[in-house]
Amino acid sequence: MARKGLFLVYTGEGKGKTTASLGVTLRAVGRGLNVRYLQFIKSPERTYGEQIALRKLGVEMEQMGIGFTWTKTPEEHRVALAKAWQKTKAALQDEGIDLLVLDELNNALAITKFPIDDVLPLAEVIEAIQQRPSTMHLVVTGRSANPALLAMADLVSTIDATKHYYEEGIPAVKGLEF
Repeated sequence: MARKGLFLVYTGEGKGKTTASLGVTLRAVGRGLNVRYLQFIKSPERTYGEQIALRKLGVEMEQMGIGFTWTKTPEEHRVALAKAWQKTKAALQDEGIDLLVLDELNNALAITKFPIDDVLPLAEVIEAIQQRPSTMHLVVTGRSANPALLAMADLVSTIDATKHYYEEGIPAVKGLEF
């Protein structure tokens, strides 16, 4: 029986969406699958623990963003999103990729502080996902998942925020958040 590529979405307000995608990545690598991991918001100017670990496993992980939307100008973000989308479209057509992770794509698609539809058009995203190779597994993470992506997905896990140490004034912890 030929393998059917599945589409998984991890969304919600709680911590753990990227972590869940990393778990899937770890399993896939363990089973000999070719994995590519693209991060939409995170910047290549910073170092992330997951990037260090995946490099040791031979997984290509690329940060394509420039950080949170309030850290740079809207035009800088738009340029980064346009470049990220071009790389993503190519990856979504690559028959050599068994598992493609699009980390924080949901966040990028949900940006409302400035226009993005001309650089990251939802209709193109939907079409590219639908037209990916039939055996490619796809994982999309991030808050505020678009309803159209949720409807297309084979699996949707919503991670709720019940309690978080941020609320107690504890900042991001090295090894837990980055």
